[in-house]
Amino acid sequence: MKNFFTSQRFLMIYSGVLTAVFAITVFCAFAEKDTNAEFDQITVHKLNVVEPDGTLRMVISDQAEFPGIIVKNKQVYEHKDRSTAGMLFFNEEGTENGGLIFGGKKAPDGTVSSYGHLSFDRYLQDQVFTEDASEEGAQKEAGISIVDRPDWPITDVLSLPQSDWKAFAASHSSPHQRIRLGRNADQSASLVLKDTDGRPRMVLQVAADGTPTLQLLNGEGKVVSQLPAAPAAGAGAQ
Repeated sequence: MKNFFTSQRFLMIYSGVLTAVFAITVFCAFAEKDTNAEFDQITVHKLNVVEPDGTLRMVISDQAEFPGIIVKNKQVYEHKDRSTAGMLFFNEEGTENGGLIFGGKKAPDGTVSSYGHLSFDRYLQDQVFTEDASEEGAQKEAGISIVDRPDWPITDVLSLPQSDWKAFAASHSSPHQRIRLGRNADQSASLVLKDTDGRPRMVLQVAADGTPTLQLLNGEGKVVSQLPAAPAAGAGAQ
């Protein structure tokens, strides 16, 4: 009888071990499959791409879930007026350094609006390179812009109440657009090169009627040279 119970105990232990091994094997198989899952279609409101340590690298989101400004994996400012969907890029520290947003609609009165924006930021600052396209009724623009950004981190101003932002801007260096290439609302196409203070110094333009001009300007915005030469004041058609 003693041998019978001993045998029964051995069988129970042996059965339990086999069950555990089987369960672990199945779990591992499913776990391995999940890490390499394939889908024909996924419907989501928001998708976060992260590194193995959880550092945020990219966000794809609809308008309702679109995040504010994130610095080192922490949202430091909520864009309450940001009404868009798109994609945000983050650096190795989990700080936003660019993005792609887009949208468009027709108003009840029939007015059409549309926009697209791709940008890349300076470290701990705002955008320094942008591609933009916009349409607001009859006004249509599209262009590329390059901007100089100051050295102070954007978190310096974001840490202040919004009522103090104007005073902060008055006491700190400001961003300045340096290059703008695009199609303008007046149907002209132009390339504008600016100095470090953001003042236009050279303008290459083709007007809506096809007239080309090249202008060189001084620091006060006065045209000092132009091709073709501007007509003399008071000169009329011959």
